[in-house]
Amino acid sequence: MKNTLENDTSPYLQQHKNNPVFWQTWNKDSLILAKKEKKPILLSIGYASCHWCHVMAHESFEDQETANLMNKHFINIKVDREERPDIDFVFQNSYQLFNQTNGGWPLTIFLDENAVPFMAGTYFPPKAMQGIPSFKNVLQKVHETYLHQREKIINQSKIIKESLELKKNSVVKQDLLSILDLTLSNLDRVKGGFKGAPKFPVFNVFDSLLYFYNKTQNQSYIEPVELILKKICSQGIYDHTEGGISRYTIDEEWLIPHFEKMLYDNVQFIQLLSKFLMINSNDYFKKKLIQTISFIKKNFINQKNGLLGSAYDADSEGEEGKYYVYDYKEIKDIKDINKYFEINEKGNWKGKIILKEIDLPPTCILESLNKIRKKKLKPFFDDKTQLDLNSLWISGLLNANEVIKEQNYLIEAENFFLKIEQNFGKDNLFHTNSKKSVFLEDYAYMIQCLIDLYDNTLNLNYRLRAIDLTKECLAQFYDIEKNIFQKNKIKINDLFIKPIDVSDHTIPNGNSIMLSNFTRLGFLEEAGRLSLSLNGYLNIYKSFMISSLKSIDYFNEISSGKTCNLNGCKL
Repeated sequence: MKNTLENDTSPYLQQHKNNPVFWQTWNKDSLILAKKEKKPILLSIGYASCHWCHVMAHESFEDQETANLMNKHFINIKVDREERPDIDFVFQNSYQLFNQTNGGWPLTIFLDENAVPFMAGTYFPPKAMQGIPSFKNVLQKVHETYLHQREKIINQSKIIKESLELKKNSVVKQDLLSILDLTLSNLDRVKGGFKGAPKFPVFNVFDSLLYFYNKTQNQSYIEPVELILKKICSQGIYDHTEGGISRYTIDEEWLIPHFEKMLYDNVQFIQLLSKFLMINSNDYFKKKLIQTISFIKKNFINQKNGLLGSAYDADSEGEEGKYYVYDYKEIKDIKDINKYFEINEKGNWKGKIILKEIDLPPTCILESLNKIRKKKLKPFFDDKTQLDLNSLWISGLLNANEVIKEQNYLIEAENFFLKIEQNFGKDNLFHTNSKKSVFLEDYAYMIQCLIDLYDNTLNLNYRLRAIDLTKECLAQFYDIEKNIFQKNKIKINDLFIKPIDVSDHTIPNGNSIMLSNFTRLGFLEEAGRLSLSLNGYLNIYKSFMISSLKSIDYFNEISSGKTCNLNGCKL
């Protein structure tokens, strides 16, 4: 055997092509090999800009002794979670089942020879620390366990499958506002976002709050949105020098970011800013909106196809955040900088300065900060193009166009859509530029952006294309028995269970988006079945399905004869 990642197009897998580990990709051949050799599978899932993925790679996957253990006892498979979100979804759920807590990346999960999980972890250090065993010790223990208890492990697969199956009840209609109010009780009314740390800007929650504010005019729905936008725009999670936001902060104050920048966060940030500005004009938010859109257009372009890549790494030159933070001596002489940012000689993070805004800085100060930054090496850019996120970008531009007409974002959105069609093909959709697979979210967000384009231009071709894709999506992803969409194509599922997902993750759930799409396109019979199905899941998984509250309510309002849109329906 050998490492087979060399010819794979994934930037993440390319980072591991020279590991001494005999990495395989997830495919029919590698799964057959595990059965043939009666070996467990070591499945490692991550992505190119993942900080702890890099750490574990350097500590363990580049270590020959560790690689020897892996190669001897396991079939080792590497997966880019952005290339195969269905695999990541199923095995993150498996981790939660085994550990009763949320997983993360890198995900390190052990499967039996039939690709059913039996043990799961995330990051393992090279030496035991803080109660976490060393990776080599884990490898040895899992090998010995499988060697002596193979039949028992294989026979428990039925229990695992049943435990991972989504549950549903027969509730026909939920009180949607009571679920939303329950979410409100978990929000931090002083610091914004959800209570505690780390702080993630869970945009789908605040988007749903805006929808219900537009419907009810209840101030308790819009106040948390304004608060989180103020915090994000002024604190360290926002890159005041170039624009855009980091994935999350490790503290409650939104000051200290985990410095990786994800496309999905930034596009949803643009959408939330735009939708808030449709309600309340705010020059400060407008400037942040324009700066962030400019940042994406300048920095996220994949030079091969003109579309948007996925993410920037947190690290550069071997240090987390080095590109984004400043030394006091670098910036102390910038005229009046202390009027606009909190500047302390001792810094506010590891002796360095993460910019925290006092007042909106003038262009001359930003130019000085940019001049300093340009001397540094930029973090690694994962230029992988994802169809769902690029489609979401179009919807984001159209949202922004409604509040800033002079920027011509509508023209940009139409031109960008032409690039999507040129690169992903008019006949077949693909999730990424590798053109290996396509998933529910690709169809859902592509259909959504087509409807948005139609609404903004009244060009019937957009609507007709959306209708055609909706029919395709139904044929390929809809489980008639369960009245729900699954993440991958039903006929080519290569996982041990059906990947049926109703929860929101980094972006709103595909089933939620498809319900809105059905409603907007007039597929009301299909929308009715899907709404009823989501109501059945909602009673059990309500805290994970906030975007579905909006989609279900929108369907209910339209089906009752009201004239409204996704920004809300007046009572």
